[in-house]
Amino acid sequence: MVLLVAGVGWVGVRLCGELRTAVVPVLLALLGTALLGPLYRRMVAAGVQRSLAAGLTCVAVVAVVGGALYIVVAALIDTGDQIIASLRQAAQSVARHFGAAGTGLDDVAANSRKLLEKFGGTAASNVISGVSVVGEGIAMAVLALLLVFFFLRDSHRAVEVLRAVAPGGTADTAEAVARRAFTAVEGFMRGTTLIALIDAVCITVGLLVLRVPGAVGLGALVFVFAYIPYLGAFVSGAVAVLVALADRGFVIALWALGVVLAVQVLEGHVLQPVIQSRTVQMHPAVVMLAITAGASVAGILGMLLSVPLTAAAFGVAQELRSRHEVSAPPDS
Repeated sequence: MVLLVAGVGWVGVRLCGELRTAVVPVLLALLGTALLGPLYRRMVAAGVQRSLAAGLTCVAVVAVVGGALYIVVAALIDTGDQIIASLRQAAQSVARHFGAAGTGLDDVAANSRKLLEKFGGTAASNVISGVSVVGEGIAMAVLALLLVFFFLRDSHRAVEVLRAVAPGGTADTAEAVARRAFTAVEGFMRGTTLIALIDAVCITVGLLVLRVPGAVGLGALVFVFAYIPYLGAFVSGAVAVLVALADRGFVIALWALGVVLAVQVLEGHVLQPVIQSRTVQMHPAVVMLAITAGASVAGILGMLLSVPLTAAAFGVAQELRSRHEVSAPPDS
């Protein structure tokens, strides 16, 4: 039985990898629906027509996501040269300290023209490939947004369709499992979003107090990367510390590191237990394995999708186990 489940799971993962252009937008749309469902339902309860409420919700998503991306990109562009210059100075200092002046980044800078001429063709090919990937990403994002609209507008029909296609006698179980899985994803998305918002606000305030340039953009980066547990916090925190090091020096960078670590401690010991206490709880090892598997299948998108999908799987397993315990005859 275990081998059968493992085989089916492996085939499913391979199919998702081969059909990622169609599968990823559907999964992103389901996550978006889980996150935006409360806003949509409030609009409908207030008397807004379903199609209009779904459309307004999607417009709000585009405005928020687009604004956050613009702030992040603008902040990173403004401070990118400072980060590179700071890293170069740090490397030169280390080289001089160990008696290796004239090596490392200096050699790379001196030979950059030769390297560019040698690998120019490869770079051009990579640019073309990158443009293709960007185009594919934009197409999947647009498709996901359209699917969010339809999922929100027709969400009241989902249970009817599920019960209609379920094999005879399994409609109640299928509905219960689907509700439990969606509830787990919905709870994960709500909790993660709230935690990400608190983290972003706290780090932004700390960076503003330290007068680190691009504090708002760095806070937006923290918010976006918070959807990748553990790894996202490390990456966004490292960027914030590098920006502080580039513009404000070593001491302020240490203070920025202290702010990032304090926020992470707050998240791990207070926010996670309190906010996500009613959602599916997963061991950190399971989360890391899910992230690794997602990255191997679909890269960054796989990392984003792996944890909520794992939460849904845990929810389904808990629902099936509870139903089995209820239906099992008592021991005599």
